[in-house]
Amino acid sequence: MYPCTSIAEHNSMEEILKKTVVTLPTYEMRDKSPPPPESNSLEFMLFYKSLEKEQRLEFLEKLSHDFGVDHRWASDLAAKLLDTQGRDVATILQVEDRLRYSLTPRYRQLLTHISKVQGGVKFLVDLRADLIEFASSKISDSPHMRDLNSTLKSLLSEWFSVGLLRLERITWQSPCEILQKISQYEAVHPVRNWTDIKRRVGPYRRCYAFTHASMPGEPLVVLHVALTEDIANNIQGIVREFATLDADEDVNKINAAIFYSISSTQAGLQGVELGNYLIKRVVRELQSEFPHMAQFSSLSPIPGFSSWLQGALGQHKKEGRATELLSEQEWREVEDVTGTAPGAPALEALRRLIGTSEWIHSDRLIHSLEPALMRLCAWYLYGEKRRGYALNPVANFHLQNGATMWRLNWQADTSPRGIANSCGIMVNYRYFLQETSTNSAAYMQNKFIKASEQVLGLVSQFQKSSKL
Repeated sequence: MYPCTSIAEHNSMEEILKKTVVTLPTYEMRDKSPPPPESNSLEFMLFYKSLEKEQRLEFLEKLSHDFGVDHRWASDLAAKLLDTQGRDVATILQVEDRLRYSLTPRYRQLLTHISKVQGGVKFLVDLRADLIEFASSKISDSPHMRDLNSTLKSLLSEWFSVGLLRLERITWQSPCEILQKISQYEAVHPVRNWTDIKRRVGPYRRCYAFTHASMPGEPLVVLHVALTEDIANNIQGIVREFATLDADEDVNKINAAIFYSISSTQAGLQGVELGNYLIKRVVRELQSEFPHMAQFSSLSPIPGFSSWLQGALGQHKKEGRATELLSEQEWREVEDVTGTAPGAPALEALRRLIGTSEWIHSDRLIHSLEPALMRLCAWYLYGEKRRGYALNPVANFHLQNGATMWRLNWQADTSPRGIANSCGIMVNYRYFLQETSTNSAAYMQNKFIKASEQVLGLVSQFQKSSKL
């Protein structure tokens, strides 16, 4: 039953859990029982940290299975609640409260006590990261483990509510440790060196992070902003611009705020909403600093577009519909440049070009493929859905925030990563502050995407030329 551990190690797990996961107090004593000693939490943390990955899995499975809800107690109270339906309201409410209390897993009390010791919150964030990894890798997906993950996520959502978060602006004068973490955590546009990070927190740039009192010195989510004259249409001018390094800001040249990177730093806070609140707080901060500023927009990558496109081309080849995705003229250009025959050979050549990013070295192909790739990308962002919402996670994030899908930008990220992920295309999600609440509600409730004429025009072109 426990192939990963020896009998001695298994017994140690039993002993630690029996010692640290105390019995849930009776309903009458729920607010009167003294808390367990702090040493219980510290011992649990120390033991867990000493385990290897496979042992951690076994330990968490045992914790979630053996120290969860007392199902018999809950069932008895559920039956009692049914019997009281004809009684007075006060009696029904009391039984409901007892039932609610009985549905508390035993381990929840331990998690709460761990959060109160030094380093406890960070420990629980990392523990949930382990749970998420086990679930995503399909190593373990038991109902008890899912319930443990759900309980911990609920607690973290309470502890990391926006009212308890502190907004910090990161500058070159910030502690070296913070700057180093900002560099390490940057997930969208990797930081190359110290000069690069100095530029990203210097003139015409802003960097903000949410921090929490229980995790000092640990940024939770980081937002990078470029202050520009107009809404930027390419990332090279932002992350590779050297002129701003020692420049003095001219307020007359600052008309727009471009959110060009947002990174969550803690895997264990997945699903705990932080990024949308950070953007809203930063907008208020920038409005206070630049009262005249009226343009707020992201310059966002489009992860997954190239993979989706490869799949679409493969499906068309399989179904013998190779001519539907590009116009006749566009296919002739591909055939000319690649020296391939019409139909399946040209389609396969296009798949290979996109897969190896070779087309970026041909000015002719860059020009020829622009109309097709732009309309395909517009459809991917606007038309491809999961449960009625945008398939692309970045699009879904900004649309939930109430942004408008405003502009697709050709050759906006010519880095190897940008070409590989989205054929170099990027998108602006624009925040019209008077419309964000309405847009967010329309998207969340009715799955309606607010988009500009440019985006809708590209979508219309796709629908006319394709039968995808």
